[in-house]
Amino acid sequence: MDTYSTLFAFGLTLFAGLSTGIGSALALLTKRTNTKFLSVALGFSAGVMLYVSFVEIFFKAKDSLIEVLGVKKGTWTTAAAFFGGIFIIGLIDRLVPSFHNPHEARRVEEMHESTQNNDKKLLRMGLFTALAIAIHNFPEGLATFTAALKDPNLGISIAIAIAIHNIPEGIAVSVPIYYATNSRKKAFWYSFMSGIAEPVGAFIGYLLLLKFFSDVVFGILFAGVAGIMVFISLDELLPTAREYGEAHLAIYGLVAGMIVMAVSLMLFL
Repeated sequence: MDTYSTLFAFGLTLFAGLSTGIGSALALLTKRTNTKFLSVALGFSAGVMLYVSFVEIFFKAKDSLIEVLGVKKGTWTTAAAFFGGIFIIGLIDRLVPSFHNPHEARRVEEMHESTQNNDKKLLRMGLFTALAIAIHNFPEGLATFTAALKDPNLGISIAIAIAIHNIPEGIAVSVPIYYATNSRKKAFWYSFMSGIAEPVGAFIGYLLLLKFFSDVVFGILFAGVAGIMVFISLDELLPTAREYGEAHLAIYGLVAGMIVMAVSLMLFL
């Protein structure tokens, strides 16, 4: 791994993580939630992740492992790593209480109605949501970093998809904190900082795996990344998009994301 590739991968991960600040800005500068935009955007992000996971990442991992381990063992290892990624992100998702789950759909109007609630309760809700986002974003950061390290063009696409999916998370953190503290600065700062977990996840993964990096480790990690992104798409992005009440727009966004990802991959053949 050369220095430029590593720094580039970290940069993409930082961009993806800190996009929670975009959601925070949208929440603090608008009075109504643009449900159509969020539904299309989340669907688009899911389309990108699903297509690239099944068409590109899974098979790159499989080819890498087959080259070292042989056809049978390499294929089994790829499948095991793929479902292992799903299991890990699923376990993390289960450990976060549903009330504070950042992937539950939230609206600015809904939060505004809660201003009559106790300020301490709102603040607690915002802080716990920020913590939940940090927990969720840790493996996502490792996924973005690994993809960018293996293929920079692939990393860019995944970073954009992750960034889009972080926008509603910024809303979920910033609005209750703003109404609890009456401080836009604090609301934006907590939301912005919750995204730091992604580059932190990438950095810790980098330190842990640096000494052990090989074609086998890369293949296993890459297959795990595919599993993580498939779970995020099916369990978080699409359900959240539909909860915003624009089910058809979410699917249109999904198809558009797949088309854009397919075309972008073909352009770099």
